[in-house]
Amino acid sequence: MKKHLLTAIKASLAAGKVIMDVYETTFDIEIKDDKSPLTEADTQANAIINSFLLPTEIPIISEENKQTDYSIRKTWETCWVVDPLDGTKEFIKRNGEFTVNIALVSKGKPLLGVIYVPATKALYFANVDKREGFKAELDSHETPISEILKKAKPLQPKEGDSNPIQVVGSRSHMSQDTLDYMETLKATGKDVEVVSKGSSLKFCMVAEGHADVYPRFAPTMEWDTAAGQAICNAVGIEVISKETNKSLMYNKENLLNPWFLVHNSWQTYPIRDI
Repeated sequence: MKKHLLTAIKASLAAGKVIMDVYETTFDIEIKDDKSPLTEADTQANAIINSFLLPTEIPIISEENKQTDYSIRKTWETCWVVDPLDGTKEFIKRNGEFTVNIALVSKGKPLLGVIYVPATKALYFANVDKREGFKAELDSHETPISEILKKAKPLQPKEGDSNPIQVVGSRSHMSQDTLDYMETLKATGKDVEVVSKGSSLKFCMVAEGHADVYPRFAPTMEWDTAAGQAICNAVGIEVISKETNKSLMYNKENLLNPWFLVHNSWQTYPIRDI
């Protein structure tokens, strides 16, 4: 297990380097069939990550790979779930809030997660079974693993009730339903403060104690959330599906996620019936 986590960390750093190389250029933007943007950074990062993960002989679900038919995928007990550049819109805006997401999933549940923020060189990684989640502030994309482990500090979510309740919102995808949900929280008698972040950094905000809850009442795909869920689950943060009221699951027939809520396991925040 540790070997796979180290492989994912190395892959994320190498992908982060090529992403930033493209970031410093005047890059072209394509529009995919689903209307989402695609850049050279997405494709180069995907190739780099594949080069690290393919030798593990564990199948890969990646946003930028051709998706394997479910008739085959359903036989996979374990798989990687990858978004080589999460937050392409943020990348295009050049606001730094984009990430590399790599997760290892077994029987539908995240086991390991790595989120790398190339613009700031912040690295989040976690082992769910060991209940360990860490953040390391790096000086270089080429930082050796030994140095990363020295720099790593345990993630510490908030403890106790908060007022105001800090709610993580998206810079690019703030929906009316999310705004309505905030009104539901206000109805409990507490103030609400919005903390806006792009990409999978929204999960990290809750995991490291900079926010209380992240409601996502808008579409996401499995590769958008698997690494973030691993990091959150490792430190006691729940990622709950609105459809099942249970943890989000992965390698489903439909890779589209249901709406979900991220919060401390001891906190109770309602999932609105919308």
